[in-house]
Amino acid sequence: MTDLSERQIALLGAIIKEYVETAEPVGSEAIVQKYNLQVSPATVRNEMVELTRKGFLSKPHTSAGRIPSAMALRFFIKDLMEEERIPVVSETSLRQRLWEKRFEREKLIREAVAVLADKTGELSMATVEEGPVYYSGISNILNYPEFYDIDLTKSVLSLLDQHEILLNLFSRVTSESPVRVLIGDDLGMPTFGNCSLVYAPYDLGNISGNLGVFGPSRMDYPRIIPWVRFISDLMSELSGNW
Repeated sequence: MTDLSERQIALLGAIIKEYVETAEPVGSEAIVQKYNLQVSPATVRNEMVELTRKGFLSKPHTSAGRIPSAMALRFFIKDLMEEERIPVVSETSLRQRLWEKRFEREKLIREAVAVLADKTGELSMATVEEGPVYYSGISNILNYPEFYDIDLTKSVLSLLDQHEILLNLFSRVTSESPVRVLIGDDLGMPTFGNCSLVYAPYDLGNISGNLGVFGPSRMDYPRIIPWVRFISDLMSELSGNW
């Protein structure tokens, strides 16, 4: 944990939630009106200044509001986030859908990537150690105002054709955690400073790689992380039936 007070933690959680929903800098008035923090706008403003000083918020030049930093999002994922549960009916139907492809590795990977894009609403991708990059849901990135920037969108699309760079991205975190998250500077490319990559390794016996989604740093982690984990685990599980 950090040295944040309970009030600061509650405020930070509210700001992150609001930013994920709106993609707009968050002001004190909006937070007080929408979230039951039981403090005045003046108190919220003071706390936001302190959270900015500590590196959890930043203030865009063109707005009086604040946005959560990459550090705040990492703190949220590690210490505050409550993952959503995948409905059992969804687990059952997807298990059947991928089961039918279990003897054909390439079709299994393609199907898993398509399912992940559909369930998360993100651009999904999978790498193979020595093979092509599989991807689905390219149009999903256009649902986010962050990608109205044509230069950023072009950089993301060109990334899908650069196998070595993607492999390098997926190898930037060595962790026992089943799902890894790279946010902003973690990606090692200034162009992607406001982006995030959520991924998990999979193992199909003699083929291994990583499956994940790429999107804005404000992506809905409580919903997305369980899907990445479930589908990557399911791929590995089905490989045991070969």
